[in-house]
Amino acid sequence: MTREEKSQVIQDLTAQLADTSTIYLADISGLDALTTSNLRRACFKANVKLAVVKNTLLEKAMEASDKDFGELPEVLKGNTSLMISEAGNAPAKVIKEFRKKSDKPLLKGAYVEEAVYVGDDQLDALVNIKSREELIGDIITLLQSPAKNVVSALQSGGGKLSGILKTLSEK
Repeated sequence: MTREEKSQVIQDLTAQLADTSTIYLADISGLDALTTSNLRRACFKANVKLAVVKNTLLEKAMEASDKDFGELPEVLKGNTSLMISEAGNAPAKVIKEFRKKSDKPLLKGAYVEEAVYVGDDQLDALVNIKSREELIGDIITLLQSPAKNVVSALQSGGGKLSGILKTLSEK
């Protein structure tokens, strides 16, 4: 790879890192072609982009980026795959689901909404992260709850009141 090609790859990676807020680093070494193909298919279905990258190029792209990746450049050893997604927990769910059949991929680290997670032991925490849409839905549900209570109290109270008035008018 020539110096110009490397420079172009670094620029492309830097642009990708700047455009997304969810980045996972995983180790998929040792997977055969069929298993790797199945992993790529699972990533595609979950709207996760999977790419194998050179560690040094990714490290230089992280340095060139304006984001603070914390300890993530330190985990760039061995085989590294980059998983990019819009949803914060989608790659973690893909990894967890795929590990039911295989012992790989291993999570090296993740950068989700300015938070850095390092190590495979963080996978369960990442699976439980709610996406932006899920959080908005929870907030809307919480905001609607008091209004529903007021409306139901008025409806039930109105029914009681009309029943009392009807009973009094019949006497």
